Amino acid sequence: MAAMVVSLALLALGLGVLPLPLSLQLVGTGLLLGLGLWLARPHRSRWGLVVVLPLLLAWGLGHQPGPAAGDPVTLIPAGTNQPIAIERMGTLLADPQTNLDGKGCRVPVQWRQGRSDLRFRACPTLQEGWRLQVSGRLRRPRAAPHPLLAGPAERLARQGIWSVLDVERWSLVAQPATPVADLRRRMAQALLERGGPEAGGVLAALVLGSAVVPVPLEVRDAFRVSGLSHALAASGFHLTVLLGAVMALARSGPRPLRWGLALGAMLLFLLLAGPQPSVVRAVVMGAMAFLVQESGRRSRPVGVLLLCLLLMLLGQPSWLLDVGFQLSGAATAGLLLTARPLEERLAGPTPGKARRWLAVAVAVPLAASLWTLPLQLLHFGSVPLYAVAANLAVDPLLTPLTLGAMAMALVAVTVPALLGLVAWPLLPLTELLLWISRQFAALPLAQWQLGRLDPLLVVLFSAGLLPWLLAVPTRVRRWRVPGLALLAAAMALHLARGAGDHLLLVHEGPRDLLVARHGGRGALVSSSADPFSCGRARQLATGLGLQRYDWVFVSDPVAPKGPECWKGVSDTVIFAMAASGPELPSTPSAQAAPSLGAGAGQTLALAGKSMALAAPSSPSASPALQVGQELQSQGLSLRPLAADSQAALLQAGRLRWLLLPDRQSWRSWQEQPKGAREPISGLWLGFGLGHAERLQLPKLRPDHLWITASPTPGWRAL
Repeated sequence: MAAMVVSLALLALGLGVLPLPLSLQLVGTGLLLGLGLWLARPHRSRWGLVVVLPLLLAWGLGHQPGPAAGDPVTLIPAGTNQPIAIERMGTLLADPQTNLDGKGCRVPVQWRQGRSDLRFRACPTLQEGWRLQVSGRLRRPRAAPHPLLAGPAERLARQGIWSVLDVERWSLVAQPATPVADLRRRMAQALLERGGPEAGGVLAALVLGSAVVPVPLEVRDAFRVSGLSHALAASGFHLTVLLGAVMALARSGPRPLRWGLALGAMLLFLLLAGPQPSVVRAVVMGAMAFLVQESGRRSRPVGVLLLCLLLMLLGQPSWLLDVGFQLSGAATAGLLLTARPLEERLAGPTPGKARRWLAVAVAVPLAASLWTLPLQLLHFGSVPLYAVAANLAVDPLLTPLTLGAMAMALVAVTVPALLGLVAWPLLPLTELLLWISRQFAALPLAQWQLGRLDPLLVVLFSAGLLPWLLAVPTRVRRWRVPGLALLAAAMALHLARGAGDHLLLVHEGPRDLLVARHGGRGALVSSSADPFSCGRARQLATGLGLQRYDWVFVSDPVAPKGPECWKGVSDTVIFAMAASGPELPSTPSAQAAPSLGAGAGQTLALAGKSMALAAPSSPSASPALQVGQELQSQGLSLRPLAADSQAALLQAGRLRWLLLPDRQSWRSWQEQPKGAREPISGLWLGFGLGHAERLQLPKLRPDHLWITASPTPGWRAL
């Protein structure tokens, strides 16, 4: 009964926090109220739900993420992003982080009311806790141009930051003592110096968490793709290892000693890793479980988890929208509800020691993976296929490495001379952990990219999966077969949406990305060759469920810096139309260009001669796509229309779109006789038109005419 009430309370609070229409929130609360009254009908206290659930909904509505009164962003006129000059005093919330391009840095700052993100052109030597007098230009952070892409505004909103200050002048006001930050910095620096950026970064993350320690991006990606991200994130596993070691030492000691060591260990873990949602959840749940154990009563882990989540969300309702909080809660639920029954099923009735160990080693990561699967599909659109095998391979390493890294951190701040001795056996194990993660990440289909599921499909998928994850009574197991039908329906609807003919245009400053899809395949046209555009193309492919693009055409006349990034998104890359360098053989006419077979190692057959199209080893050797040639895969093609411009015809199944990225291509197309023009179903213009020019546009449906002349980021889709 208590678990049911807490579950309803969590759902009511969640309905208030989620950015849903008010009518839907009220209807949802009414349904929860009716369900609660029906389930609790034998109890008189059920009428308390009539008061509690609406109050929790109101609490969530009042604490939805957004700038509070007095936040600096309120100084910027509504509906505009015109920077304004301000001067303020604030306290740094972290050490500065260098930007990815190596130019300048950023650091969050706490004002008297609200927060901002400081941006420095030249990175100064600053530390967390210092007070600064800062002046500069305040603006809103740039929003992501598409829901599948990450943007500064979304990243900062998760930290409660709604404005960016481009610093012009600053002065140091005070350097107050920051013992916790100094201790954290000393530990991380000692481990990084001893093990290097990779092995040292992993060891430091095992103690402090990757949110605090600068782990190289390549290492993060390897752990993410192999399904080992949890090893680098401060979470319940790290606290469990720490508490296990502490309680083993104090097991035979008096109660005050046990209480002091356990609570001290939890407090130290919270201070070092920082008040991240996953850390707070682990500490609160660990404290509640410890108190129940010390009282001699039987604990109900699921009830403890639900109560822990409710208390956390009452204090910070916005944490419900934090992906780390969601994954932490779902994984913990999986360990409590599914791991033990799954372990017993795998072990069998009379297991030996080896089979028992194997059952535990498989059941724990498998249960966590299954419970977090809907969230993986919702937020990332990809699933690490080898997560269970990777966790099984590193399981013997993680506990000794975590304890060893904590010992290294302790020695680094107490007896630095012994750090080398402690690190000697740990560094080879860390290198082995890195090697295992890279081997699994390099396997074919290490990331199964299905594309992000719509929230309604995720609800449908979760409802179908849940009966299979619970050790439920027989009357509830009857829902397992209908659950399979729900799972199949959710995936069928998702795959059917991606199997049609689609175009997606993403506009971000001077960059345009046009993704064409047909039959579950995809191709890309990019106006820019810079690494940022390549990264955006990779994110779009993951979110759309494309393992790789059939081909990529980059119309940027400027040679790319580091074309290897583009090689990672497609086997077939053309960097410029009519570019200098070796050219592909031309055909007598566009109609003479045969089809390009789909798949890896695609070739373009022209006039009876086959030639591979792939990213060149150097930009100067980029092949050029000439008039009379066609870049084509199954249902997707791109064909230039004029030798003196970048006008091209893009086809995705039944969709035939004319691409005119600049005025030269517009004039070239206008000079063609109307009878000789290709029939089209849509038009994209990469520039603005005057009134007289608009009169010359072909007659198309409004949603089939796309113009990207505005500097405001955005997207269009069919």
